[in-house]
Amino acid sequence: MNTDFYRIKRLPPYIFEEVNRLKAAARARGEDIIDFGMGNPDMPTPDHIVEKLCETARDPRSNRYSASRGIKGLRKAHVAYYKRRFGVTLDPDREVIAALGSKEGFANLAQAITATGDVVLVPNPAYPIHAFGFILAGAAIRHVPATSPEEYLSALSRAARHSVPSPVALVVNYPSNPTAQVVGLDFYKEIVKFAKKHEIWVLSDLAYADIYFGDVPPPSILEVDGAKDIAIEFQSLSKTYAMPGWRMGFAAGNPHLIGALARIKSYLDYGAYTPIQVAAAAALNGPQEVADEIRAIYKSRRDVLVKSMAQAGWDIPSPEASMFAWAPVPEKFREAGSMEFAKQLLQHAKVAVSPGIGFGEYGEGYVRVALVENEHRIRQAARNVKKFLGMGTNHAPADLVAAKV
Repeated sequence: MNTDFYRIKRLPPYIFEEVNRLKAAARARGEDIIDFGMGNPDMPTPDHIVEKLCETARDPRSNRYSASRGIKGLRKAHVAYYKRRFGVTLDPDREVIAALGSKEGFANLAQAITATGDVVLVPNPAYPIHAFGFILAGAAIRHVPATSPEEYLSALSRAARHSVPSPVALVVNYPSNPTAQVVGLDFYKEIVKFAKKHEIWVLSDLAYADIYFGDVPPPSILEVDGAKDIAIEFQSLSKTYAMPGWRMGFAAGNPHLIGALARIKSYLDYGAYTPIQVAAAAALNGPQEVADEIRAIYKSRRDVLVKSMAQAGWDIPSPEASMFAWAPVPEKFREAGSMEFAKQLLQHAKVAVSPGIGFGEYGEGYVRVALVENEHRIRQAARNVKKFLGMGTNHAPADLVAAKV
């Protein structure tokens, strides 16, 4: 019997698995690991959202199958959010759809709009689903260097020109996971102009729209005139309202893309549990001070991380948005690479991070640090890192020296 499954063969080994395995083994030995690896929000979901979930779950009618596209009240709540936050008007029936998290929505849309051999332009480094959603759909990926937004824009034309067949879609993600970089509306204007010229779809991942630390909130691509002709945008409640396990996301934009996603989803799911959808509407329609408080916590953690790690001898650029810092591997560990540095950091400092190589070849030389530990734990991590870095080049751990040989 053949067990060499085609789609599984297309997936490379999971680059984070080795670090995850070492982390699990350390915890099994009773070691206290300070975990900055996974972007898994640790704050409690605001009370009024949880209360709405419980209230709705007590109604027996809410335990029936739900609506795959999202209940009408939830789609209207998302429309109201877009109007309030971005000044964008949406049709709740044609231009909005709920998803089981933005990751699920992204992967399902990839299934809907690409066929075997289609080419998709994807930034590198990038959140893994941006590439692997299309790989699972059978498409071919052309990685576009994206160490900065400017580099991504300048490289897109070259990538489109040298792609055979011509690309059918491109992906943008700002605020970025993993780099935490942000863009202004002019960036999206250039993306829309490029996409219309080459007649390709744009998939924008805006999961971190409301986790920003400056005075100007990140924009939406849908604010650009004519963007809805070619673009769809994904968002999530996971970060804004500390609801990661609730698995509630959205897509908004071009009605043809929304319709394609709805068609695929109608075969695959019945939508999120109705009480979750009702609670999600309560989050969007309710007091937004809770989102401000969550954002303030991330900002405070960011400041403590940057300051304490600098004192420890590790200079980490201060991110303008997202729940991540994109940290260069310290110079004396550059030769070993981001994976080996992450392993050594875990082993000797008891601190877990995500190696940059896991986000693509252009992520090498960096690690991603998630702001998912409290300030006390961040300072503790910095003390551990200081001791680790203080070993000095001539006193590096034996296994790190071996890795360089």
